[in-house]
Order: sequence, then C-alpha cells, then structure tokens
Amino acid sequence: MKEYTLFGVISIIVTIILDRVTGVNILKNKIFYFFIFIILIFKLLVNGYLTGKDIFLYNPEFILGLRIGSIPLEDFLFGFSMVTLTIVFWELFKKRR
Repeated sequence: MKEYTLFGVISIIVTIILDRVTGVNILKNKIFYFFIFIILIFKLLVNGYLTGKDIFLYNPEFILGLRIGSIPLEDFLFGFSMVTLTIVFWELFKKRR
C-alpha cells in the first residue's frame, strides 16, 4: 500500500475541511496562492537538491513514484498542508485574541 500517498491525500482533505469549518477561508484568498508559489520555488530548490543528490531517499513501496523533478508528488501534498494549516491556525488563534 502507498501509505505516504494516502496520508498526503488525507492531509489535503483535512486541511480543506479545517479551513472551511474554522471560517478562516485562507484558500479563498488570492494572495495566499502567491505565497504558495514563492514557497514552491524554494521547495524545488532545497528539496530538489536533497532528493536529487540522494541525500534523502524514499522507499518506493510507500509512494506513487510520480515526481516533479526529483521530488515525489507526496512531498508537495504534505508541504501544502503544513503551510496552509499553519496559516489557518495562526488566523484562528489571532481571531480568538
């Protein structure tokens, strides 16, 4: 089973649900996608170097094998979720103050 892929997809679904349920709605903000693009550029540079030089390896049993450059697709799923959830919680706790 492709666990890393499964958890990556689950992380995206949970992120979307939490964004909507909390009312933060960061995914509706156009500037959010600009910053995601900037993060993507740095991810391609840093993660691309680490995976391209075999510094960080993935077990093929747990990933689909689809890569953007040398980076597995699943890393992009988790990266998007981590950044987005951080912003969602930041905005949520800011509202509660």
